[in-house]
Order: sequence, then C-alpha cells, then structure tokens
Amino acid sequence: QVQLVESGGGLVQVGGSLRLSCAASGRTFSTNAMGWFRQAPGKEREFVAALNWSVGRTYYADSVKGRFTISRDNAKNTMYLQMNSLKPEDTAVYYCAADPRSVVTGTPDYWGQGAQVTVSS
Repeated sequence: QVQLVESGGGLVQVGGSLRLSCAASGRTFSTNAMGWFRQAPGKEREFVAALNWSVGRTYYADSVKGRFTISRDNAKNTMYLQMNSLKPEDTAVYYCAADPRSVVTGTPDYWGQGAQVTVSS
C-alpha cells in the first residue's frame, strides 16, 4: 500500500502563487508515476499534471501549461505542484495520485485525501 498526504492548499488572490506538496509513504517503489488532479464544485475530476519518473517525462493539462510546474524530490518521497498566476477557475480540491505505471492513462491506484485551493478575485 501507498499513503499519500497533500499539504499546502489555502486561499490566495488572483495572480498569486501556491505550492502543493504530496508526501508518499509505504510502498513508495510503486510510485513511479505521480500526478495531480482537481475537482471543482459541481464538476468532474480533471487531470492537472503528471510526472513519470522512469521515462523522465512531465505532462500538463492545457489549462495550466506555463503556469503550473510539477516536480519530485525522491530523497523525500515528495511531489510538488508549483502554481503561479492563479485564476478563479483554478479553485478546486486538488488530489495527489500515484501508480506504478501511469496516472495519465487509466485510474491511478493510490489517492490522497485532497487539499482545497481557493482563488479569490
């Protein structure tokens, strides 16, 4: 099993920045692929960004390209999402996810509990 714990959410003004963290514990060798998803009120959960360690690739939703950056510190078993130039439409609960193979295709095996991000105008 893998446990994922998000932190770093909060309230920020339009144009501001936040950094989310996702700490992994347990069978961390099963976290080759990690990523972020978000769900706004009344909407379906959507993909935000992902990182596949074995192939060294990152993936971003078009809506966040150029504003968000995903990264990972293997020594700390922690993944980050740096969010800049935040917009009201970025308001959502952000979920960390992990999978041995991919979080872009299929449904990831492991999920965090979510972190609220609210962007005020």
